[in-house]
Amino acid sequence: MKKLTFALLTLTLSLLAATPAQAENDVVVLGIEGGIGVATREYLLSGIEYAEDNNAALVLVELDTPGGLVKPMRDMVQAMLASKVPVATYVTPAGARADSAGTYMMFASHIAAMTPTTHLGAATPVTITGGDTTPPAVPGQPGEVPNPRELPAEEEPGQGGSAMDRKVLNDAVAYIRSLAERYDRNADWAEKAVTEAATLTAKEALEQNVIDFVFENRDALIAGVDGTTVKLESGETTVSTKGAQVEEFEPGWRIKFLSLIANPEIVLLLGLIGVYGLLIEGWNPGGLLPGIVGVISLLLAAYALQILPVNYAGLALIVVGIGLMIAEAFAPSFGALGLGGVAAFTFGAILMFDSGIPGFGISLAFVLVIAGASALFIVWLVSYLLRLTKRGAVSGTGSIIGGKGTAMRSFQGDGKVWLEGEAWNAKSSHAIEKDQEVIVEKMDGLTLIVRPVSDTVSAEGQTN
Repeated sequence: MKKLTFALLTLTLSLLAATPAQAENDVVVLGIEGGIGVATREYLLSGIEYAEDNNAALVLVELDTPGGLVKPMRDMVQAMLASKVPVATYVTPAGARADSAGTYMMFASHIAAMTPTTHLGAATPVTITGGDTTPPAVPGQPGEVPNPRELPAEEEPGQGGSAMDRKVLNDAVAYIRSLAERYDRNADWAEKAVTEAATLTAKEALEQNVIDFVFENRDALIAGVDGTTVKLESGETTVSTKGAQVEEFEPGWRIKFLSLIANPEIVLLLGLIGVYGLLIEGWNPGGLLPGIVGVISLLLAAYALQILPVNYAGLALIVVGIGLMIAEAFAPSFGALGLGGVAAFTFGAILMFDSGIPGFGISLAFVLVIAGASALFIVWLVSYLLRLTKRGAVSGTGSIIGGKGTAMRSFQGDGKVWLEGEAWNAKSSHAIEKDQEVIVEKMDGLTLIVRPVSDTVSAEGQTN
């Protein structure tokens, strides 16, 4: 019996040791859609790391992007180049694109593929103000774009194209050419994608040696790249995807959270919630919840602004706009301050995120709705609080003096009156009947000095 048990245990352990956690020819699929940003970078890096840890045969990046930020894109390119697992970038579905930053990712991939009716290109870098860095046309040759390497070191005023623009452009050209040359792809067209914003369809890209394959769908790609030899940092390797199991790699909660807050519209909302929360807490000390929500929202907005392309002139206009809307409530100007605040807020929101970088703009309709709603809310809130301050005291000595009570018994001198739901000691130099209405003239400690309301009315009548 012991021998049988030992044999079964040995067999079980050997089977477990012989069965890996994941088959060696599995394909890890990453889906990237929209603007390339910090969240996208974290997703790609974690996906490649996961594939390496599980000995996957291929990382398949399904791409549809209008472009994005330079720094995250460069980090992604470096991760793809250094990957121990072959990376295939596939522009899909039909109608998708790999523009701008997406083009660099295509050239950095060990395998570049596209679906029919997709395109890539338009990789000209843009500045933070939204203008592209394409150099000006040569005088006398309208529309012709010169090679950036042939531009003069300095240009005469009026020709356009700053030295910084040329530096950015030259850097982009060298970068994309080096990526194309690494895998023996068309470096000349890659340069045109930067200098002339050239684009190609999937068929044209295949014919001009910009990509490696055109496939109708994912299954065709997985079957078609089997046996392809690719160049990794460690040396050449052959992709083996025959019978591969496909695993969709889902982003974790941190990446989803980054994707959520790295959205210009969400950032704008967080900033407004933060401002409103702190204003409400300041007007109503001790509420705690508005202040806590406000601080957290502002911190999240501040973090998001660090990972987004932001024009700080637009941010300043937003601050000025909120200040003017608050000023309208405190110092009514028949709408001048309020309208100025709404205008500043609207223009500021548009300018702050209108960087010209694809995927990081903001909807004008959204800005107008938020501007109108925030203006109405701030004006209403501050006006309401001002009305409260003019209402007078509602508790303490201030609310008792001038208050009206009822005599609990007849007295002249010391007695008792009922006021605000409580019995009070009272004094009066007037004769007061039981249940007669009295008014409080002042307080002496916890004793009320009162007089009959009728005497007050009579005195007013005599004065009139």
